[in-house]
Amino acid sequence: MEIILKENVEFVGYKDDVVTVKDGYARNFLIPQKKAVLATSSAKKMLAEDLRQRAHKLEKIKAEAVALAEKLTGLTIALGVKASTNGKIFGSVTTIQIAEAIEKAGHVVDRKLITIKDSIKEVGTYKAMLKLHKEVSVEIELNVVAE
Repeated sequence: MEIILKENVEFVGYKDDVVTVKDGYARNFLIPQKKAVLATSSAKKMLAEDLRQRAHKLEKIKAEAVALAEKLTGLTIALGVKASTNGKIFGSVTTIQIAEAIEKAGHVVDRKLITIKDSIKEVGTYKAMLKLHKEVSVEIELNVVAE
């Protein structure tokens, strides 16, 4: 079934993308949750006109994301966490803690844009991916140290 996404859906697509998904997924989840609408010919025409009108604004948003990505490139964040003597962390490092550490470094990033490849449960060096825009992403280094 062909649908138009109304918001970003992980592993499916980004807002205003026309994608094909299984019928049950669209009917039972995406459409009732208002995350998508059916991609009829009239809906596609409305989407094209809307995208044409918003093109300038979208370019500005992308330019801001590129500028932020340039600032964040090569950034190393030090996270102090409570850990045992053998390096095990009590709990784990979350995206909230990473977002707060980036904010302390002088950059504002929403925690929902941060993805961690592996769960961080030990002291060490890790990588985190920041998806600032659907075409712009940057990888930062996390240095997890015991307090």
